[in-house]
Amino acid sequence: MFNAHYDERCFLPIHIYDTATGRPLAMILRPGKTPTGAEVRGHLRRLVRRIRRHWPATRLTIRGDGHYSRPEVMDWCDSQGIDYVFGLSGNAVLARAVEASADDIRTRRAETNNPCLRGYTETRYRAGSWKAERRACARIEATTLGLDIRFVVTSLASGSAEFIYDTLYCQRGQAENLIKLHKAQLASDRTSCRSPLANQMRLILHTAAYWLMLTVRDAIPKTHALAKAEFSTIRVRLLKLGARVVETTARVRLAFAAACPHAALIRQIATALRPAAP
Repeated sequence: MFNAHYDERCFLPIHIYDTATGRPLAMILRPGKTPTGAEVRGHLRRLVRRIRRHWPATRLTIRGDGHYSRPEVMDWCDSQGIDYVFGLSGNAVLARAVEASADDIRTRRAETNNPCLRGYTETRYRAGSWKAERRACARIEATTLGLDIRFVVTSLASGSAEFIYDTLYCQRGQAENLIKLHKAQLASDRTSCRSPLANQMRLILHTAAYWLMLTVRDAIPKTHALAKAEFSTIRVRLLKLGARVVETTARVRLAFAAACPHAALIRQIATALRPAAP
């Protein structure tokens, strides 16, 4: 569909990751429009159902940008005992609620002639479409260019506003790094088939490639420089190499050039990924 923000026709797939490990949980191809609350709720319901088959007692926290702070999503999370931290669009009501803190930060910045001063506050807020009042945390930043205020809404009762925004919400940037690995470095944006089902299949295959690359990277010793390398670096250093392949009945031998700088590392990775004996 045509998306005015990008000024072109596009898909807007949903990427869901476990950001602690970098593992992808769901890749869902969808039209190039903002998802509705009912759509997001349906995707999360199916995902949570699969997770709880294996970890029924694990406490879950869902983090997302403002597209996910829909009343249907938050009501469902509340009913399921799932915590959430979502971006929240600012408005006049929220601006008035944090005006005292914003004015204090703006004044102190001007008095100290500081180029930038940041502060945090929180308030209780209930939009017209919400069934309940919820906690809204604000990051307030005063600079020489003016005032910038960002809001998040959360179900978490503990933790300061600074912790909720800087530590929990801003770690959403790690998901964007993982999306970059998936989209830019594994070319998962190459959805050139005419059929949406075929394009979804392509997205699944790219996700399989993501798992393979992640498996290789996880096999690299943690002390090695490539242990946290991006996929494009791993491809150039470890995969795009010339070697002589000799197949025998019992094994496959790879003969690298004598000057191969990562021959020892490749041997370690092959040993770590070797299937266990039956």
